[in-house]
Amino acid sequence: MQILFREFDPFNVWMWVEFSTVPSEMEKQYVEELFTSWFFLGKLGGFNAESLQVQDVGLEISYMTYDEEGADKTFVALMHNMGEFEYEGYWGRCWFDLGTSDAIALDILINSIRQLSQDYVTIEKAGHWWRKRRLACPWQPSARFCLRQRAKLAKFKSDNFRDSIVLIRI
Repeated sequence: MQILFREFDPFNVWMWVEFSTVPSEMEKQYVEELFTSWFFLGKLGGFNAESLQVQDVGLEISYMTYDEEGADKTFVALMHNMGEFEYEGYWGRCWFDLGTSDAIALDILINSIRQLSQDYVTIEKAGHWWRKRRLACPWQPSARFCLRQRAKLAKFKSDNFRDSIVLIRI
């Protein structure tokens, strides 16, 4: 699976999913549960790279002492918001405000998507890009869907924001 990233705004991210066929309700549920679970871990501060004490110890964690004071001194790393999943033909998407969560969140999401691809659906390409002052729609024929989504996006951002988009082709 190819992963592409370009300029990134963590406070305004669209995650796009392209299915090989129109997704069934079960396929939608798999994808939505993956993203919802990922978001809730982020909302609870699970993606704080300053507090990876077990990871830093390595493989031998028997009788490890966890430094609670050190963990309390780390900067809070929380995701802020998640929109509703929307679907159009082969495409689905969801908006996120990743807040102050660290980049490890994206690594964990990519690892999870790769496993989802191996077990349930085929993911060909994942990528991230933005287009200034307008919502970029990866598909060509449904411009009406893009216009509806631009109107919905207005409640999330001012005209000064750029749309960050992550594309996941399933």
